[in-house]
Amino acid sequence: MGTINKGILGGFSGKVGTVIGGNWKGIDYMRSKGNHRNLKPSEKQLEQQMKFSLAMRFVQPMAGLLNISFRDFAIKMTGINNAFAYTISNAITGVYPAFAVDYPVALVSRGDLPNALGPAVTSGAGSLVTFSWTDNTGVGTAKATDQAILVAYCPSLRQAIYTTAGGPRSGLTGELNLLPFAGLVVETWIGFISENGVSVATSSFTGEVTVS
Repeated sequence: MGTINKGILGGFSGKVGTVIGGNWKGIDYMRSKGNHRNLKPSEKQLEQQMKFSLAMRFVQPMAGLLNISFRDFAIKMTGINNAFAYTISNAITGVYPAFAVDYPVALVSRGDLPNALGPAVTSGAGSLVTFSWTDNTGVGTAKATDQAILVAYCPSLRQAIYTTAGGPRSGLTGELNLLPFAGLVVETWIGFISENGVSVATSSFTGEVTVS
């Protein structure tokens, strides 16, 4: 309901019918009330919304990692925003409404540092998942002191466990304790980050395993 402040010829504040009155810097004004439209989204919009949701669901649990591991490509944006952009453009597969994240294509790190050769993953006792690789120290800028980035994402819980200190490149192996994911399937990746944290390798998908 509108309120008349200066008599019938003065201005008013509030809503009267389809007119809204107010005062700005001592000037009385009136404007028409906007029409509320409840338009049904198009199929194209629904497709984009679903892709957006899937990509965000994947990257959000790894925000702390992605802000580091994607920063080389994050021009005028955060690392996680760059990872989201990559995911929604490259790693969503299927036909609407059966979209899904294409885990072998998805990345958890991106850069020019050489990654490991022959990476693999195995699930062992005590919910430990072991990553292994072949040492390629000296190839390009790869150094023995580069640290492994180890990542496990659990789709059913929409959570991730990761480390940027999974062991030196020369160590050939590293572990993740995935007790919170016991009995569940996880998707895994490996990458590397230089000892000084400046250079990052583009990650490799190491497969799907069931945590013991």
